[in-house]
Amino acid sequence: MDKLNELSGIILDSCIEVHRHTGPGLLESIYEKCLCKEFDLRGIDYKRQVVIPVNYKGFSVDAYLKVDLIVVNEIILELKAVENLDRIHSAQLLTYLKLTNKKLGLLINFNVSKLIEGFKRVIN
Repeated sequence: MDKLNELSGIILDSCIEVHRHTGPGLLESIYEKCLCKEFDLRGIDYKRQVVIPVNYKGFSVDAYLKVDLIVVNEIILELKAVENLDRIHSAQLLTYLKLTNKKLGLLINFNVSKLIEGFKRVIN
């Protein structure tokens, strides 16, 4: 878990840098692209808009979900640009963690005056 905590700190720092340069009020897709550029600049490995097949009781149900970002194949990022984070956003990320068998997810809302106010860790 120490490795995940260290990586989540680097991710948060990257998000703060994006927010510092862009501010609130943009579309989620713009923040995602800017964050990917920041990861590129820092040499951080990530996958964007990852398609995950959904299985039900071990059977494929020919359905898929799309995860915003997976960083270093370890941490799922769910990006938002909303007025307020709701419990359903955390629940959604927890579902993604369970379906992908990942331990840590970060819910990040860029539509805040200080990014730390829009940051939440979700643990599976």
